[in-house]
Amino acid sequence: MSQSASRIRSLRAAGDHDAALRLALELVGAEPTDAELQYEIACLLDYRGEEAAAVGHYTAAIAAGLSDDLLRSAYLGLGSTYRALGAYTESLATFDEGVRRFPDALELRVFRAMVLYNAGQWKVAVETLLRVVAQTTSDVELARYRRAIELYAEDIDRKWP
Repeated sequence: MSQSASRIRSLRAAGDHDAALRLALELVGAEPTDAELQYEIACLLDYRGEEAAAVGHYTAAIAAGLSDDLLRSAYLGLGSTYRALGAYTESLATFDEGVRRFPDALELRVFRAMVLYNAGQWKVAVETLLRVVAQTTSDVELARYRRAIELYAEDIDRKWP
């Protein structure tokens, strides 16, 4: 983690998001290719409800090369931001790229399902969510039905005679 990003995260952790954003914007002027700075700015803008402004910073952060942990989070942030802006095609492409890169990232699959829902692909969205539920539930009662949930996740519309 860069020292600059660390200072920004400390301000965020203290709840001083405005100071964190001011510092990040100041520092990125001198270090425009610093992936972590770009990522921090994107997160701060998202936090402030400035999704449209966050997009360019997310894409710059991803292009500049983030550590895997931050990259995974950046895919989620960018995909979610596109979804919030109604840019469903871009959102789905972002989540698809993230899932290809991080196939075990269930959070990316869940947020991708939200976009599928918004894009009118309800069946695929529900099937995706059912798969995640079946894979992750620790609820004893729900786990009893894991096999059935997995079966329905294959084709929620399937009927038996």
